[in-house]
Amino acid sequence: MTQKILNGIVLDEQTELTLNDLCCACSSSAEWIIELVEEGALEPVNLKLLGQQQTQWRFSVNALQRARTAMRLQRDLGINLAGIALTLDLLDEINTLEARLRRIEIKQA
Repeated sequence: MTQKILNGIVLDEQTELTLNDLCCACSSSAEWIIELVEEGALEPVNLKLLGQQQTQWRFSVNALQRARTAMRLQRDLGINLAGIALTLDLLDEINTLEARLRRIEIKQA
């Protein structure tokens, strides 16, 4: 049996990724990430402060998860960027509603 050594970085909720970091983590191009931002599927945490200086954008760890989900939606289902943005928003809403339902069920138990 062969053993593989994996390297990784532990990310917490306060970690911010640069555009380049996000591209590397997703194995995607900067152009694709920029298209996701333009479509509203991703939002840099500092977009309002820095305007359109894309090299200065910083993304939350949540953006990494959204970008990876976006890649799967595009690759596996052939969804376009507008559909990806809508799907990601709907998935977020489902997660919010499920969390609210769990809190209600806990209170009633």
